[in-house]
Amino acid sequence: MGNHVVCFRRKAKPKPKLKRSSSTRSVPGSKERASFRKDSAQQQALAYALQQQQQQNGHARYDLSFERSSSTRNNPLGMPKGLPRSASARPRSSNDPLLQPVQLLNQDVKLPADLETKHFVLVHGGGFGAWCWYKTMALLEDTGFKATAIDLTGSGIDSTDPNKVTSLSEYVKPLTEFCEKIGKDEKVILVGHDFGGVCISYAMECFPSKVAKAIFISAAMITNQQRTFDIFAKEVMESDSLLRKAQIFIYANGSENPPTAIELDKELLREMLFNHSPSKDVALASVSMRPIPFAPFLEKLSLTEKNYGSVRRFFIETSDDQAITPSVQENLIKLNPPEQVYRVKGSDHSPFFSKPQALHKLLLEIAQIGPNQ
Repeated sequence: MGNHVVCFRRKAKPKPKLKRSSSTRSVPGSKERASFRKDSAQQQALAYALQQQQQQNGHARYDLSFERSSSTRNNPLGMPKGLPRSASARPRSSNDPLLQPVQLLNQDVKLPADLETKHFVLVHGGGFGAWCWYKTMALLEDTGFKATAIDLTGSGIDSTDPNKVTSLSEYVKPLTEFCEKIGKDEKVILVGHDFGGVCISYAMECFPSKVAKAIFISAAMITNQQRTFDIFAKEVMESDSLLRKAQIFIYANGSENPPTAIELDKELLREMLFNHSPSKDVALASVSMRPIPFAPFLEKLSLTEKNYGSVRRFFIETSDDQAITPSVQENLIKLNPPEQVYRVKGSDHSPFFSKPQALHKLLLEIAQIGPNQ
């Protein structure tokens, strides 16, 4: 069962030492050799993933030709013109890290009495935990909503070794167990960030009648029979990609076997995930982030129109995202169009840190959207 708490209030536990048969970290005095070993490990892991894709499919089913421009003003990817957009343009304030402005933001908010649900379920991305939602939870609760943050298996304060997670169903088990306990006449709004998008898609397929809306925040919004790895294949294969540089593959079962997890280089965290986030939140992340189980990234997800397709989907773009870049986000939207697209301007990959009030405003707006006529 997952833990539904905000773990930043608790004292961080020492991370368990992971057995590594093959290390990709630098060796003092041997920079060239370390660089070669890291590249070799990455190539091995990527080759394995691509091999699995070829064996399962025989050919690519998805368009991975991401355009490099981050501009969306001229609709470069040919998105359906009828797809509405909304954007938050609030300039960044030095007070963003503080929670005192919450009262000013929420004091005039009056929620409709006929809301379909007031319960948000927040699902973190790869390497994150329930702790990353602490600002969002405070804002939602002060507005009159209920907010539950889930720790997925091997994440946050869940004690499972990420290297032991071998399937997507195992990874999302805390979320599915939570959804199983939702009352028959109750519904929730699922919010997924990053890899959490795949996790809420899994829950949408399993529990469509319990999900009022699904919100993808710079998240993997995949299609039927697609893998998360497919989304990032092109970016990861590029030698100068920040995503590739930040990855450290862990081989808990020995270097002759596939990787078991991915760790992110702490020296590149700010540049890739938190380029606009307050220093205190970057510090929180640096001591709280954990390795990401690798196997779920390679697993195809079966999604049906009857279940997954019946849930209303919304996508929130992050305009200055260095992890899931704007071009990748646009491609996700093009291949699997949601009901509506929003944007948090000036946000990095983690708007819950860099633009919490702007993100909160969009969550409120989506929650108040009435049923389709």
